[in-house]
Amino acid sequence: MEVFLREGESQDSMLRRFQKVVQMSGILREAKAHRHFISKRDAARIKAKSNARRRKRQGN
Repeated sequence: MEVFLREGESQDSMLRRFQKVVQMSGILREAKAHRHFISKRDAARIKAKSNARRRKRQGN
């Protein structure tokens, strides 16, 4: 990831722009997902649980 300082731009706004680029790219989400090993069975269980929670919220 590279973000260059634009003419007349403050470093704070450049930092905000960089953080937005990183968040949109999903790098942090992927890094957090790979922080600990999760077996396929556990991953499927977690995914099913989150899907059920999402369906419950959409139904109300």
